[in-house]
Amino acid sequence: WTRLGAEMGKHLLLLGLLLSLPLITAWTVVNCLVTEGSQLPLVSRYTLLCHLDTSLSLFASCSSVTNLTQVLETVPPSVEGLCLSGSISVLPPDAFSHFPGLKVLGLNLHFTQLLPGALRGLEQLRRLTFLGRHTDFLYLPPDAFGNLSSLQYLTFSGPCLDGSLGVRLPPGLQLLAVTHSCLQNVGVLADIFPDLVLASSSGDAWALDTLDLSFNKRLNITSPGALPGLQLRTLHLDHTNTEVAAVAELGLQRLDALSAKKTGMAQLPVGVIAHFGLQELHLGLTQIGRIAPEALASCHSLKSLDLKSSRLIDLPPGFLAAMPSLQTLKLTINQQQIAMLCMNGTGAESGLWALDLSNNGLYTMFPDTFSCLPHLRELLLQGNQLFHLDGQVFQGLRRLQTLDLSRNPLAALGKGWLGSLPALTTLNLLDTQIVLSSAWDFWGPERLNNLRLRLLSGPPRMLSLPVGLASLELHAVSGMKPWKLVTDVLPVLQTLTLKGWGLQLGVQNISKIFPALHQLSLLGNSLEALCSQDTSHFFLWQLPGLKQLNVKGDGHNLRPCCITGLPSLRELKLQLLQSRARPRPVRLEELVGELPMLEVLQLEHTGLETLSAAAFQGLRSLQILVLGWENGLVLDGSLQEHSPQMPQYMYFLTSSLACQCANAWVGPWLERSPRTYVHITTHQLCQPEAGGHSNRPLFPFLWSHCPQTLGLELFLGSSALLLLLLQGLRGQRSEGKRFLYDVFLSHCRQDQGWVVRELLPALEGCPPVGWGLRVCLPERDFEPGKDVADNVADSMVGSRITICVLSQQALCTPRCLLELRLATSLLLAAPYLPALLLVFLEPISRHQLPRYHRLAWLLRRGDYHMWPREDERKDDFWAWLGRRLGQPG
Repeated sequence: WTRLGAEMGKHLLLLGLLLSLPLITAWTVVNCLVTEGSQLPLVSRYTLLCHLDTSLSLFASCSSVTNLTQVLETVPPSVEGLCLSGSISVLPPDAFSHFPGLKVLGLNLHFTQLLPGALRGLEQLRRLTFLGRHTDFLYLPPDAFGNLSSLQYLTFSGPCLDGSLGVRLPPGLQLLAVTHSCLQNVGVLADIFPDLVLASSSGDAWALDTLDLSFNKRLNITSPGALPGLQLRTLHLDHTNTEVAAVAELGLQRLDALSAKKTGMAQLPVGVIAHFGLQELHLGLTQIGRIAPEALASCHSLKSLDLKSSRLIDLPPGFLAAMPSLQTLKLTINQQQIAMLCMNGTGAESGLWALDLSNNGLYTMFPDTFSCLPHLRELLLQGNQLFHLDGQVFQGLRRLQTLDLSRNPLAALGKGWLGSLPALTTLNLLDTQIVLSSAWDFWGPERLNNLRLRLLSGPPRMLSLPVGLASLELHAVSGMKPWKLVTDVLPVLQTLTLKGWGLQLGVQNISKIFPALHQLSLLGNSLEALCSQDTSHFFLWQLPGLKQLNVKGDGHNLRPCCITGLPSLRELKLQLLQSRARPRPVRLEELVGELPMLEVLQLEHTGLETLSAAAFQGLRSLQILVLGWENGLVLDGSLQEHSPQMPQYMYFLTSSLACQCANAWVGPWLERSPRTYVHITTHQLCQPEAGGHSNRPLFPFLWSHCPQTLGLELFLGSSALLLLLLQGLRGQRSEGKRFLYDVFLSHCRQDQGWVVRELLPALEGCPPVGWGLRVCLPERDFEPGKDVADNVADSMVGSRITICVLSQQALCTPRCLLELRLATSLLLAAPYLPALLLVFLEPISRHQLPRYHRLAWLLRRGDYHMWPREDERKDDFWAWLGRRLGQPG
């Protein structure tokens, strides 16, 4: 009994070991993209429905939804953000009851009715969005949102709500948005949501932070007293035809900010400003043109004024003096030719903090233009026609922190102009014609830590930079000779952006110059300057503290540059690395090498063609792989065995898989694994290898057209192992058993010529030419009509020894991989004989072998041999094979 118990324990242990083998290694949600909140910036452009909250633990965006129940069954129940698009008729009760932790929900399902209790169980929901067409009608029951005690943001963008009445709002609501809809009369809102006005009758007015009615093209009637008692901080009427002046008659008890962009307004709404004591007014894209001096008397309460693209020609005298509380003024994209803000004769100082005069066509500045703005922190002058600035222009701006002069034809600046800006921290001089020289004094503002410069072409010059810089961006003109950096060390520089090669930086001292560098961007550069010129062609800059690297090529890279040797790198983005003139396919291992701490890898337009397990050998910490605009990808079958080391998330966004049988294994693989999430565009249509056109989705097409899909291998990989164990438990492979065959011979069709010509005569031939062994060939000796799984398992168990003939073609053949897996498993179950011999027809890297075949203890020393090409060495091969088969001679 003790021995029997030990034998049963051994078999149970083997059973556990075999069942733990990685049979399947990826999971996916049909038509859904799943990601963690921290990863949302990586995929945000592909999830346009919902507000993207990076604090969410898990987020899912599903498209083409026609069966809500079926889709939600595949979504992880722990999601906190969910966006659904598609088409269903009705939202049923308890539709989301399995997602109690949901915090963000976006619905673009074109349903017409929300049944009572549809949102039941969502007590943690903070943000709810309904999207649709302006022709869609949505009917809401009165208690539709009754249980949403945590709801703060409620948005209707598109659907018409005119048929809904008496809908109660959650008490904690902060934002209500009804946009792009059929709304014509603001008074209708009080019928749909009576809470907006009913609270005023009890003396406790309803308060909202924001009411957004933008993009209601037919909203042109604001009924007097339509919203009595409602307290608002911000009202949005952008892109509507409403009469803004009528807002004062709505009955609002409070309004702090009004946004009325592109409303056809021709003058300041002074009545509204005075009535509410407005603090913020946003009037971009209007027809104001000029501001009457008498209109300023009502503007004393304004703290922020946005007059972008309002066709302003000039400002009336005393403009700033009339608004003593004004802190932010935006005058961008107007027709002002002279900035006369302070030349109004009053001599009074303004408390303005931020001034935007960008894109105004300004061509000159007087010395006292900003003389009345001693509190100014930010001045934006980009995109004008400024050619020269006198050094006195910035006199008095001793608190200025940000100055943007980019996109001006500036050729000269007055001497000592920076000396009057001691608090300056950010300076932008990109796309100017300023010639840097020794007369420049970047050392004036001691706090300058963010500098953006353009280096002009010409004779090489010396560039001296302030040592306190934390961020530096340099753009170089194409073909220019590089400047030499005078500064020996930039000790606190953390962010460096180089567009074109403008600096002469030696490879040896790069880490000395930038000891604190964490983020590096190389834009529009040929990587040849940063790659070795030998056969390894690897990244030469060794930056031990670098955490983020962004490389964007210039379309002239003739061969890949392998990014490697960066021990602290966490995020890597590679873009446009293909040569437009001579494109060539690349493997991932040609682009990235040993990056032990890398967590996020993004690739776009790199020419990537093949993704295999070998690529991940040096990426042990990789969690997220994002592939964009990489077409014709082949996922090598080695990936399914590499699952423990695969990234946790793989996104194939706007990328396509090659319609090749090499990808046939991917479809079944995606359906089952618990660890790696893979998102692949589900609407990809297949174009066969042989040419022609097809309108069938990729995986069904491969399933039906490939002679041996990996679906068979996956089935056999799970069922045949159990079959072998059961046979072992029944004692069918005991030492005293008479075997039906001496040898089970596994090989692929491409190697059949060598098997018939070289191996079979030696195995089956009569002595002394051969050994007279009984050989089982699958294509010859399998029982006709019998299940393939049973044929493979029975023949292998019924053979004394299994010989696997391995080549590159064999490792790409599903049946050979299956037979190799079963032979390995059988070796585990019966270790008393050399039951598995490997014959290699060509050199094969151990990384190309499936992971469970690389375990050294599975094969005894000497149980494998390479077939020699030289005739004089073939005798050694036959001698080895004879010894392992137990044959004389």
